[in-house]
Amino acid sequence: MLIHAQNISYTLPTGQPLFQDIHFSLHKNEKAAIVGNNGAGKSTLLRIIAGQETAYSGNIHVSKRLYYVPQHFGHFDHLSVAVACGIAPLLEALQAIENGDIRQELYDLLENDWDIIARYQTAFEKWGIGALSPDQPLSTLSGGQKTRLFLSGIDIFQPQVVLLDEPTNHLDRGAREQLYDWVSSTSCTLLLVSHDRELLRLCNPIWELQANGINIYGGNYDFYADQKAITAAAKEQQLAYQEKALKEAKKQQQIALERKQHADARARKNSQQGGLPKILLNARRNAGETSTAKLQQVHAEKVSELHDARKEAAALIQVQRMLKGYFEDSSLHRGKVLLTATSLNYAWAPDKMLWQPPLSFTIRSGERWSITGPNGSGKSTLMRLLLGHLAVPEAQLYQADTKSLLLDQDYSLVDRSKTLLDQALAFNERKLDTPVVKATLVNFLFGPDTWDKSCAVLSGGEMLRLSLCCMTLQNRAPDLIMLDEPTNNLDLNNIQVLTQIFGDYKGTLILISHDTTFIKETGMTHHLELRASGEWAMV
Repeated sequence: MLIHAQNISYTLPTGQPLFQDIHFSLHKNEKAAIVGNNGAGKSTLLRIIAGQETAYSGNIHVSKRLYYVPQHFGHFDHLSVAVACGIAPLLEALQAIENGDIRQELYDLLENDWDIIARYQTAFEKWGIGALSPDQPLSTLSGGQKTRLFLSGIDIFQPQVVLLDEPTNHLDRGAREQLYDWVSSTSCTLLLVSHDRELLRLCNPIWELQANGINIYGGNYDFYADQKAITAAAKEQQLAYQEKALKEAKKQQQIALERKQHADARARKNSQQGGLPKILLNARRNAGETSTAKLQQVHAEKVSELHDARKEAAALIQVQRMLKGYFEDSSLHRGKVLLTATSLNYAWAPDKMLWQPPLSFTIRSGERWSITGPNGSGKSTLMRLLLGHLAVPEAQLYQADTKSLLLDQDYSLVDRSKTLLDQALAFNERKLDTPVVKATLVNFLFGPDTWDKSCAVLSGGEMLRLSLCCMTLQNRAPDLIMLDEPTNNLDLNNIQVLTQIFGDYKGTLILISHDTTFIKETGMTHHLELRASGEWAMV
């Protein structure tokens, strides 16, 4: 085994345990993936394995050279490309020797790396960042360029074990395909965290991280999803059983209490009649009260457990059902023209138009459009044009008077400066009384203890639920919903919820996504492909 962990536990700074008693082994040539809900600690566990996080208990042993690609790169922005990807000491040593420095430590450092310039240039070219200079600040790079920079480090340093944390989050379709090919063909042992189902299909086994351990599924994502579906179906079947058992538990509790009351009454009568010695009656009374207390405790615990089990099983199902009803009908008749682009174009700089030829298309009510293309092809610019956030001549873009809404990966409709309750009230176009708004928050799994919580600290899944909650507080369902990389910050459970919700939506959808599984499962009917060259096609 290349990585072996025993009794790994991690406690948050607040004192709350994140996970505990984690055991696992990663063997040579395995390509394992860690999945789990947002907040389960997947990235934290990966940082522990990589040696980036030391505030944990337990033992972990790594027997081979390891390379780690993190999820977030913001804390590297003050560094240069060379420093961030770990080649700066080698380049500096090589430069010093070329300038006549003969210190032995420089030769020792370069023992196996005299070809470092050729290696990093080849790796940069392979991952599409050949134009980067080692001295370039990381802050000047896009998210996709940063990811490709760290991926190039795999080719530069050639480790035996690679850890990847959400590697496809910022990659365009072409770079994703390149990563998929590498994962399929590499001889490296892999451990990755991802919600990208195409990537997860290339991994085996799947490790599901929970608070009290890891469940290992001996197959790829499809096997894992099948097993989870079986479990979910069983939970659905258990809901009715749990309700019945809950009623039975309460009934038995009532029967036991009534039985005890009758026994106490008989004991008092016998005591008054002197039928039994007083000491024996008191002993029986005390024993009866003790047994009743135990019975009440057992039944109370059972009732509580059944309530908790039902709540957990029904939570996401409840959100799906609510949104299905809200999105059931579109107020617009199918086929009504909503948007028409006629020779539409945009220039961020003079004489540098985005598309050649200019875009021309018509979007009608009820249609479902996906917009795909590599980074820099103009997908987000097109979305901003369609939303009216960028100005173009009226002759280029017709927009019908419709109600539209944007749900993007940053959940920009949520004001981070507000509390949850203030955010919900800001969308209360229906002028509902505050208690009704609070009840709506509860329906979306935001209890009273969260209403004063700042929106800035919400997880991706919580942001999604709050955004959907805000939609339902508006006067009517939007006629047109635009989704811009909506799955990027979600775990698998929330991606599945989002897929089912927008699969049921009867209005018009415009979707930007690199997630081909999400595109397929939400039933896109039209596909606009933008290309890096500025060309475009309807496919």
